[in-house]
Amino acid sequence: MAKQIKHQQSRCCYHNWMAQQRLDLDELVQALNNYPTDLDYLQLITSKVVDHFENYSMARAQLAKHDATSFFAPSWGSTFENSFLWIGGCRPSLTIRLVYALCGSQLNAHLDEFLEGVRHGNIGEISSSQLKSIDNLHAKSESIADEPLMLLAIDNGSTGDRSQGEVVDKAMDTHALDLYKIMVEADKLRMNIFKGMLDILTPLQAVEFLVASKKLHLSLHEWSRRRDLRMGLTQLLNPDQPSSSSGHPPPSV
Repeated sequence: MAKQIKHQQSRCCYHNWMAQQRLDLDELVQALNNYPTDLDYLQLITSKVVDHFENYSMARAQLAKHDATSFFAPSWGSTFENSFLWIGGCRPSLTIRLVYALCGSQLNAHLDEFLEGVRHGNIGEISSSQLKSIDNLHAKSESIADEPLMLLAIDNGSTGDRSQGEVVDKAMDTHALDLYKIMVEADKLRMNIFKGMLDILTPLQAVEFLVASKKLHLSLHEWSRRRDLRMGLTQLLNPDQPSSSSGHPPPSV
């Protein structure tokens, strides 16, 4: 019963985080549309979003102490979302790849203006020094991304004997604790790469990046959830969940 309660708390934590992301997205879009030149306000909004991310990371770290395995294949995530998970979350390099994609997209959309010397200061106008810093951040994320997994390779023990129930249970509890430690380290890496990127970008570019990041996460969640509903996977994998939900429309992208 205690484990079921912890699992439900983990589910609620995730849904609260998704709701917070929708609120953050609305505020970010308003800032981008109404105050694109107010650098102090853009920095304030960015700081609020970072605070919300850190609060979520701390909350789920507390829950993972008792329910670590649930975060590696969460029942609250869609099958499509879960297929992309890396140690309970997105791969750190996704932050860098998203910025690369945004830069190319915006540059192509405003290429004529760019060639005429018109500048807006957006993410499509990333400087050479910024690109160098992003490349260094990318190399860092790739070089240390697999380090948390090495914890599993150290003193992993032998396979369990089915006849030794208590021994097996203890080994599984130990493994779950190892997973918790790995996830915490992976979350630290995700946060460091996320903050590192925001430090490189200008206030306007940072808000543009955050808007795209929130839209990507929210849209992927909604599209994937609807796909699971169409395929009947929601009831199959989560029989305790309702078979239909009003959900939220994906953000316009």
